Amino acid sequence: MIPSFFKWLVRVCRFGLAALFLFTAGAKLAVLNKFAGNVAELLHSASIDYERWRWPATIGVIAVEIIVAGLLVIPRTARWGAGLAALMLIGFSSFALYYVYVLHGEALECGCFGGIIASQLGVTTALRNLALLVPAIIVFFGTRRTRLPQKATRGTEEIPV
Repeated sequence: MIPSFFKWLVRVCRFGLAALFLFTAGAKLAVLNKFAGNVAELLHSASIDYERWRWPATIGVIAVEIIVAGLLVIPRTARWGAGLAALMLIGFSSFALYYVYVLHGEALECGCFGGIIASQLGVTTALRNLALLVPAIIVFFGTRRTRLPQKATRGTEEIPV
């Protein structure tokens, strides 16, 4: 019973994370200019050339979210998707805390869920993202590793001289 329950838990976490990342990417695309403005403000506060990196960073975040969702849906790449999701969640959490506590940034709508769910950058955002690490870890460690079949090693015996 336990292996069957765990198998279903892994599946629910896998598809739940994939749906979440697709949802967030879609929500950002729905309010693309506003999200790009938020990204520009965050880049500017971090002393990065925000005019140059505004659109590459915006498109990059959305593209990686779509890639993560795709990797999570495909069983052979689910571990890669979970690992990349975990890295993104840790990165977003770290930047949220850096923005608030190191840069002393003003409260800013992060745009994580487009304009659908309001979320201020800070501790709440970091805690939410870190809580989402739990399903990512379940998927990473709960998904079996798939190995490619090894080729037969015929004719590799040493010949005595």
